[in-house]
Amino acid sequence: MVQVLELIIFAALAAIVLYQLYAVLGRRVGRQPEDAPAVPATATPLERASDATGAQAAEAEGVALTGLAAVKSVDASFDIGHFLSGSKSAYEMIVKAFAAGDRAQLRTLLAPPVMAGFDTAIAAREAENRTETVDFSHPPRADLEKAEVTGSDLARVTVRFLAEFRSRTKGPEGEGVEDRRTAELWTFERHLKSRDPNWLLIHVDAAEA
Repeated sequence: MVQVLELIIFAALAAIVLYQLYAVLGRRVGRQPEDAPAVPATATPLERASDATGAQAAEAEGVALTGLAAVKSVDASFDIGHFLSGSKSAYEMIVKAFAAGDRAQLRTLLAPPVMAGFDTAIAAREAENRTETVDFSHPPRADLEKAEVTGSDLARVTVRFLAEFRSRTKGPEGEGVEDRRTAELWTFERHLKSRDPNWLLIHVDAAEA
């Protein structure tokens, strides 16, 4: 009788242990594939990319924040590395042309409102019988600040420039030499569907070094 009672107790304990094991092993742990929210059929490509994986979502968000996705959606050939390289050349050309008072070259690189401001400064310098030349110690540094597209194809790209150059001036009081270090935000503009590949400088702002 005692042995039968012990067998009943052991059987009951085994049943309890088996039930607890089933309760743990049979439970879903972590996120399951069917738990993922369905992507609406009307979702945009960016929304679908954002719902794919965490890495893809971060990448999509980064592109959207810089606005490069909008630029490339209009001009698939746009390359930011090539653009920044060209912007550094444009920066040096504009600074040197301004110092030399080369209005003809400036008109090919500046939007009319910016050209008007540069022309006023050049005229004031000429009225004082001053001349200036500029030499860069090394190419300026150019970093993308922001990019955007307005309308159907008007792109604006702002670049942060850090530059060091030597300015030599001559005036009624004599000659002077000044080493300068500048930090500026330059905004360039272009109609991406235009056959003209040139970007025009439309705005200049001071920036923190």
